[in-house]
Amino acid sequence: MSSSVPRPRSLRPRSLRPRTLRARLIAGLVALLVIIFAGVGLAVTTALQHYLLVRLDQQLSDTGGRYAASLERAADPVGHSVDRRDTRAQAPGTFGARLLHGIVTAAGVVDGDADDAGVEAGTIPADTDDLVKLTAADQRTLAALPVAGPARTADLANLGSYRVRAVAGQDGDVLITGLPLRPLTDTVHQAIMVEVTVFAVALGVAGLAGALWLRLALRPLDRIAVTAERVSALPLARGEVVLTERVPGTAADPATETGRVGLALNRMLGHVEDALAQRHAVEDRLRSFAADAGHELRTPVATVRGHAELALRHPDPIAPPVRHALERVEAEARRMGAIVDDLLLLARLDAGRPLATAEVDLTRLALDCTDDARAAAPTHHWRLDLPAEPVLATGDEDRLRQVLANLLANAHRHTPPGTTVTLQLTGHRLTVTDDGPGIPPDLAPHIFDRFVRGDQARSRTTGTTGLGLAIAHAIAAAHGGSLTLRQEDGRGAVFVLTLP
Repeated sequence: MSSSVPRPRSLRPRSLRPRTLRARLIAGLVALLVIIFAGVGLAVTTALQHYLLVRLDQQLSDTGGRYAASLERAADPVGHSVDRRDTRAQAPGTFGARLLHGIVTAAGVVDGDADDAGVEAGTIPADTDDLVKLTAADQRTLAALPVAGPARTADLANLGSYRVRAVAGQDGDVLITGLPLRPLTDTVHQAIMVEVTVFAVALGVAGLAGALWLRLALRPLDRIAVTAERVSALPLARGEVVLTERVPGTAADPATETGRVGLALNRMLGHVEDALAQRHAVEDRLRSFAADAGHELRTPVATVRGHAELALRHPDPIAPPVRHALERVEAEARRMGAIVDDLLLLARLDAGRPLATAEVDLTRLALDCTDDARAAAPTHHWRLDLPAEPVLATGDEDRLRQVLANLLANAHRHTPPGTTVTLQLTGHRLTVTDDGPGIPPDLAPHIFDRFVRGDQARSRTTGTTGLGLAIAHAIAAAHGGSLTLRQEDGRGAVFVLTLP
């Protein structure tokens, strides 16, 4: 039964197709040259083969049936004829045969040995070492040749491929002369080998020269890619960004396609730089406004809170409705003071003001924050997972305490009673884990944004401002560390504070 589980990406076969533009262009060039060379080689080989075949046919025509006719007299019984076989001007390998009434009466091949030279000189009688025996299939093939027709190719069983031609003899017989095709095929094969060698060398030289030329031609595109990579590595999300990266002038020539791309990229970078500068200016104004508003609100809020406390301490009897109103005024003044403090802290962190630097005992910090959380929420189960030895770090103890307090407060504020919350310290990593319902998926990506609250429907009296996690995230970043969220199995939340 086949499985539908997809194969891991690392186990999938990688495509052999070239990925880069340079590799694709070189591969295309090499493929085009292979097609051109193959076409040229085929045309040259075909033309050479045709030329050699025409010359072989012309040689057959010039030879006529002289050697085949001499076989007739050489084959007569001894004493009836003193004629010699005529091998003059016959190349070694020449085939001759005489047919009478469709039957081969004699067949021979010029082997070019010493007896042929003696026969030609007339000093020795004809011998029989040049005579050959033909198979029945060979005889049928020769008998089927048209007399005085064009030359044809015949495959003889014991002799190989021959180009043969039949002419009429003087005694009513048919004389067949053939020349071997092996020299022709050897020449063609040698020409093919030469072509393959030359084309392979030319292909290698062309590929190397093409690679060098493409490297020079695509150098402006490489400069554009390097510029884009440097820009992509810049932190553009927040803060002041100095975007000075530009495509150099040699890669921004408007007369070329690559240059037009470089010019377009430079214009786009200019627009991005302007947009980032405007964004930073707006952020500066908002940051200044928040700081100024915080400073301006701190005094009147403190005054309102002080008057409310003073009124509640008055020795004269206060009507219950009035006391309740004063208590509400004091509570809201206290809450407003906390918001003002959070806004001022965020303004300082956004401005990049350095925090206090001292040695912090993270073990003691975890113990104190857990004790405070246990006192504030006794209905939850609090667990500590600490190493045997104290862990020391460098940072602002008050701000790190604020981060842990925010994380533990969120853990008990947004989970039901009976939830287990664990604070684990491993090296310079503090992990707060709960087994509660977790954070909604649509809220998780924005959990560290400002004024984001997990319960939008809760009342103002019990709710928070949505700045706690934003402040914790900013404090972690100010220490050179990070604060991240991880949810496991769709249940519970895991906040990880990592310090350098």
